[in-house]
Amino acid sequence: MENNSNQPSPANIMQIGTGFWASKILLSAIKFQLFTQLAARKKMSGKDIKAFLNLHCTDRHFYDFLDALTVLGFLTREGLLEAAVYSNSIDTDTFLDKNKPSYIGGILEMMNNRLYKFWGDLEEALVTGHPQNEAKAGQDFFGLLYQDPNKLREFINAMSGIQMGNFMAFAQKFDFSKYKTMTDIGGSAGLLSLMVAKHQAHMSCTTVDLPPVEPIALETIQQFQLADRVKAQNGDFFADAFPPADIVTMGNILHDWDEEKKILLMQKAYKALPEGGAFVAIEAIIDNERKQNAFGMMMSLNMLIETGTGFDYTFADFNRWAKMTGFTSTSLLALSGPSSAAIAYK
Repeated sequence: MENNSNQPSPANIMQIGTGFWASKILLSAIKFQLFTQLAARKKMSGKDIKAFLNLHCTDRHFYDFLDALTVLGFLTREGLLEAAVYSNSIDTDTFLDKNKPSYIGGILEMMNNRLYKFWGDLEEALVTGHPQNEAKAGQDFFGLLYQDPNKLREFINAMSGIQMGNFMAFAQKFDFSKYKTMTDIGGSAGLLSLMVAKHQAHMSCTTVDLPPVEPIALETIQQFQLADRVKAQNGDFFADAFPPADIVTMGNILHDWDEEKKILLMQKAYKALPEGGAFVAIEAIIDNERKQNAFGMMMSLNMLIETGTGFDYTFADFNRWAKMTGFTSTSLLALSGPSSAAIAYK
């Protein structure tokens, strides 16, 4: 955020420099399930919240915690200190209550449990070019993930949380009138397929991911009662051919990989499509001038932390890869917040 006035100001510098304070306050509240408890009870006094959460800091520090959440927009408050009564803000109640289907806190839980400490080593990642996650201890994160059902579910909930708004937007904004079938590669819990099937009654969708993911996808499909038009299929997107469909989608998949593997995945999508078919990548596409989408660039740095070689990209990058793989035209569809659908037509 630029300072456009004529006078220098340290305000933005300090806001960004202390940004991890605000982040950790929010992540701690999610860890405590504070917002879920408040959603169930509507309103609670500070004293009752502290007792319920079994916290032992001083009362003044606990009120600092609650009031910081209030100033940051996550809580609303009536009264002051000992007389204060707290409740969720509208956004918090909608998106951070774990008992609501609109909950997006999964990605924030993973940020707190994993990424917060890994990002502390960003300097090392930039110096070495090496990932800073479990790989530093000689562990394969995805290997560990698929061996532990709880970790796998946490990861899938995280991916669902970060993309749900984008999937809903794509399902309503994209012109599906020429198409009947869709395959979502690396579809995780199947939410993209489910959103498309929910909003486009003529569409049949297949969500494809590794075998350990299938039970979670099937459970989610049952929750939405769309088993007649959404199927889950096992597959390794590097080892196996993509199931043929009119549309092939990937949500937060391409950015995991280096350029060579990105192009390979787009080639496989091209082969799975009929003439006139569409390949869609839903990600935080960076603006071509690299002046606006800070989230996209931070997500790209997160790929450095997680993979070492994966990166987020501009629409110009996508166009170049699409041309190399044989697609005839492309378009960009803005979705939710900093994310877009980059579309290539065969």
